[in-house]
Amino acid sequence: MISRVAVVPHPPLLVPELVGGAVAETEPVRAACLAGARELASRSAEWVAVGVAPGPVRELSRAGGTFGGFGVDVRIALSDDATGEVDPDLPLPALVAGWLRERVGARSVRVVLVPPDLPADECAALGAELASAPEGALLVLGDGSHRHGERAVGRPDERAAGFDGSVRAALAGADPAALAALDPELARELGAQGRAAWQVLAGVPGPWRCARSWFDAPFGVGYHLAVWERGLWDTGA
Repeated sequence: MISRVAVVPHPPLLVPELVGGAVAETEPVRAACLAGARELASRSAEWVAVGVAPGPVRELSRAGGTFGGFGVDVRIALSDDATGEVDPDLPLPALVAGWLRERVGARSVRVVLVPPDLPADECAALGAELASAPEGALLVLGDGSHRHGERAVGRPDERAAGFDGSVRAALAGADPAALAALDPELARELGAQGRAAWQVLAGVPGPWRCARSWFDAPFGVGYHLAVWERGLWDTGA
């Protein structure tokens, strides 16, 4: 049963080898993600993760991959007993999940990928299925809007601040209903590809409390981090 959740972004800039001389500039995002992953690993060495990638809903486990498509052949594996083969097309959320797993010493991460246009009700249904996952720890990967300010990937959009403000409040308040209420069309217009993954989280029954949350948009993209835990009365702790 899922008892701890870590929500993180998945930009390639987390990997120091990919950013060259910008390691110091990208360190705050990297440190925040690693801190969240360590909290997940302290609960369970085996994770299930959900991320967004084109194509049907699918699952990856025991796979290996490389960040070669992002400029440097940094290799990762989704488990300690992964096969020796490297999939050159492993999607970015799976690559980052594997990279985080290795950095914090978790044994494995099973990655469930959902399409960016998955309807909110189907996201919630998948979350309800994942609630009883044997791994006990859930990693949720997704970026916010890429239209913040002058460094926006697309053109700046004044709606980005309000959208990511709503996501931030929902995560800080451990509020699944607020995540479920996010507008998929607005998320698409703002380039917030984490929407579907966050709405999968919305379907995982609580009660939840937020142990930590963090938000920044240093490179024009909204990066959300949160750690949720079940209420003490629900775990028997």
